[in-house]
Amino acid sequence: MNDFRKRPKDNYIQEADWQKLSVLSEQWKSDLMFYTDDLRFLHHIIDKYFLWISKKEHITRVQEIEANLIVIGEKCNLLLERINLRLAQLKEDPFRYDPHQFREEQETLENDLAQFLIDFRKNREEVFKVTEYLIEGEELVLKLHNISQ
Repeated sequence: MNDFRKRPKDNYIQEADWQKLSVLSEQWKSDLMFYTDDLRFLHHIIDKYFLWISKKEHITRVQEIEANLIVIGEKCNLLLERINLRLAQLKEDPFRYDPHQFREEQETLENDLAQFLIDFRKNREEVFKVTEYLIEGEELVLKLHNISQ
């Protein structure tokens, strides 16, 4: 799950000052905003190529992928909310929170982000596999359409 981690060393969250934790959280937020845009793009790809599907098993597969993307999008939104809360806590008065608990929550958030990235990449790969198959099918449909004219 280390794919998402952008910190210099293993104990970073436990040793970093509040400002560095804030910078790390801002990086996470920026990354999640990118993934939000990417999810929108993946939905667009599915919508565009869904029309070309003729076999029921392929329709079912694409519907499963679309459902998974919706779940990933919801996870992304929840993570953004948690990060925004974390950033607000860091900006107001982080010393009013128990430092040990605060850092434990930061690590939990990081682990959840890492798992999100694994899930996101898996779903993204599925979208591109299906799209590749459909593009090949689309070329065949276009050739057949050109022959019939």
